[in-house]
Amino acid sequence: MPLALYALTVGAFGIGVTEFVIMGLLLEVGNDFGVTIQAAGLLISGYALGVVAGAPLLTAMTARWPRKTVLLGLMLIFTLGNAACALAPSYGFLMAARVLTAFAHGTFFGVGSVVATSLVAPGKRASAIAVMFTGLTVANILGVPFGTWLGQAFGWRATFWAVTGIGLAALIIIGLFIPRDAASPQASDWRSDLKALARLPVLLGLSTTVLGYAGVFTVFTYIAPLLTRVSGFDETSVSPILLVFGAGLIVGNLLGGKLADRYLIPTVLSSLVALAAVLGLMPFAMHNKALAIIFVGLLGASAFATVSPLQMWVLEKAQGAGQSLASSFNIAAFNLGNALGAWMGGMVIAHGPGLNAIAWVAAIAPLCAVGLALIAIRHERARPARSPACAPSNA
Repeated sequence: MPLALYALTVGAFGIGVTEFVIMGLLLEVGNDFGVTIQAAGLLISGYALGVVAGAPLLTAMTARWPRKTVLLGLMLIFTLGNAACALAPSYGFLMAARVLTAFAHGTFFGVGSVVATSLVAPGKRASAIAVMFTGLTVANILGVPFGTWLGQAFGWRATFWAVTGIGLAALIIIGLFIPRDAASPQASDWRSDLKALARLPVLLGLSTTVLGYAGVFTVFTYIAPLLTRVSGFDETSVSPILLVFGAGLIVGNLLGGKLADRYLIPTVLSSLVALAAVLGLMPFAMHNKALAIIFVGLLGASAFATVSPLQMWVLEKAQGAGQSLASSFNIAAFNLGNALGAWMGGMVIAHGPGLNAIAWVAAIAPLCAVGLALIAIRHERARPARSPACAPSNA
């Protein structure tokens, strides 16, 4: 893999830390601004919505820019946004700064995926995407725990200053190692990009991403109470167990990328089936401490085994002008799945069969994603057969 690819990994690491580290600092932020823990939790939702809104908006606005320039601009937004978080004088200002920072998230991963695939041979494109997303997985294993410790020891603002430093480092590294575009980006406008997005296979691919990740976050959002109330672990054991989840993320991410390079469609389908199987068996495993730890690792592996195959699949469906926009929309789809999953899990706990059953409900989402993927595949296979008959009308 070329060195330039790891420049994208550094940027992904910084973005991953700033997205998830706030989860461990909600009490500190709430106490500082005098808001409830529920209000502080909205900083997570605000960031996710910022990703969903910012991904298509910034990607469309920068469609004619050289991709290296786009990446540098996004890292500048990311760096300034985190500095604003560190300096925030009020809760409202912090929320606005979080949303601003989130605007860079979806477009960075969307455009970065396109850049990553252009840096390697055609047979390694999914692996290149997986290498970039490794920054996100390492952020969960190392960056988030360290950022949480830093914030608890020296104040939550220290964490955001540290992430600002990561942003500056990523800005320099991307500037040094990402090559300039060999040619100007393909001319397009928002109409042609939206037309590419409106193709049924692309829409089905995006919907598959939403459902797949809704299943993951239905469970992962409530993993701490699952481990303590169902499995019987002490609260101090949750963080070490989550390291097992993080290790599973790295293994699944790299394995999914390598398999998708050779067998893209089978990997998309099998990774979603594997995720559904892990979720379906999880309620049985959570009553045994050893099995619970194993299944937390399997959840991480099966969750991120889907990421690069789904991203690569959407990229292939949106050929040409709309590719960067479709890629960014897919990152927004991951975050929409996160929000949907957290809502689903809360509904099951509050109004359904309870905490131990959320994994069974979660398993339904990736199974539905498999159904959508099969519809998309059937549509693509049937289209060549229909095209001769449709040719006169299309002309």
